[in-house]
Amino acid sequence: MSYNPFSLDGKITLITGASSGIGQATAIECSKMGAKVIITARNEERLNETFAQLEGDGHQKIIADLTIPEDLDRLIESIPQLDGLVNNAGVIKTLPLKFINEHDLINILNINTFTPVFLTQRCIKKKKFSKKASIVFSSSVGGVYKVSLGNSMYEMSKNAIDAFMRSAALELAHNGIRCNSVNPGMIETPLIHRGTYSEEDRRKDIEKYPLKKYGQPQEVAFGIIYLLSDASAWVTGTSLKIDGGVTL
Repeated sequence: MSYNPFSLDGKITLITGASSGIGQATAIECSKMGAKVIITARNEERLNETFAQLEGDGHQKIIADLTIPEDLDRLIESIPQLDGLVNNAGVIKTLPLKFINEHDLINILNINTFTPVFLTQRCIKKKKFSKKASIVFSSSVGGVYKVSLGNSMYEMSKNAIDAFMRSAALELAHNGIRCNSVNPGMIETPLIHRGTYSEEDRRKDIEKYPLKKYGQPQEVAFGIIYLLSDASAWVTGTSLKIDGGVTL
């Protein structure tokens, strides 16, 4: 067998928001690296599409809305002990400050911040992590390294999850559990295509990237695989920028 420090062979990994975008790419690439993948999302049809693309066997899919406490508890009870957790589910809504409202703000915070916090907390409480487990949070360069007009709600939610990641990394280190985040720039996912960008706005924005392109979901997935693997065994509390150089 060839030497591969990035192998996930036999590691059981739970990935949230696995029905599309970065979550879907992460699930597929983790399965290619030998992981036993547990995928969860709200949309059954799209989650089935992800499940059909997984390589290997021993995988599991769970339909759940993790903002609902009963669904979160059901998920926790139905999973085995984990070697990896990827908190990936996320939403974005662009609104100028004067149009921010309680409904949108609470929805964004529930999905982007509260859900990964409580999923991680429940897994710790129920002893669902193996020794030397790795937890990865999908964050963003937005709010952590840079800000943009109209995205204050989203950026606040991601800044908060990065702060939680660092605190959790410090607190869980004595258990051998590592916590890190990936912080992408703009990625070609369905999430960005639901926005209000015109083609001209998109072209102008891409010009801000030194590599002159947006990222692909697989390129973020490879960073997540590094953080899940034994190759990053001495890495915790780190935010890994995967941003095409836009924050330079």
